[in-house]
Amino acid sequence: MEIVHSLYLLRHAKSSWDDPSLADHERPLSHRGARGAQLMAAQLRGAVEPALVLCSTALRARQTLQVLSLASEVCYEDGLYAAGAAELLGRLQRLADQVASAMVIGHNPGLQLLAVSLTGQGDPLLIARLREKLPTGALVKLVFQGPWASLEEGRATLEDLVVPRDL
Repeated sequence: MEIVHSLYLLRHAKSSWDDPSLADHERPLSHRGARGAQLMAAQLRGAVEPALVLCSTALRARQTLQVLSLASEVCYEDGLYAAGAAELLGRLQRLADQVASAMVIGHNPGLQLLAVSLTGQGDPLLIARLREKLPTGALVKLVFQGPWASLEEGRATLEDLVVPRDL
């Protein structure tokens, strides 16, 4: 029997542009982003507890993770900050198969492009919505069978798309 893995892709919550002197990497969450992250945390509490979280080192990604208060193992990785879909996929393919579920907290366009490319099955309405936009703070849940190394285009099923404004 093949292992079923769960993959959660979480775009960081809405960031602030209030201080134009800050480098993009150092932009914090906006007030709206903090509220959205709190809504997501309440929605996910008890329902989503990935074994491993790979988090961008950007301040807004780290703050999003902090609000979620997950008890997961966390790896902060500089390479996730500006990663494209291919780079993100390569990182996921290197995960140990004992990691049953993983979450990536990162940025667009890489996260959305990765989610769209991996999705081969799922509710057509959710797939269409994912293709249209992955808003800040949104969470994509994908599942697939087999080792992480076998994760590739079209292999996953889109199980859910949770957007803060819908909560």
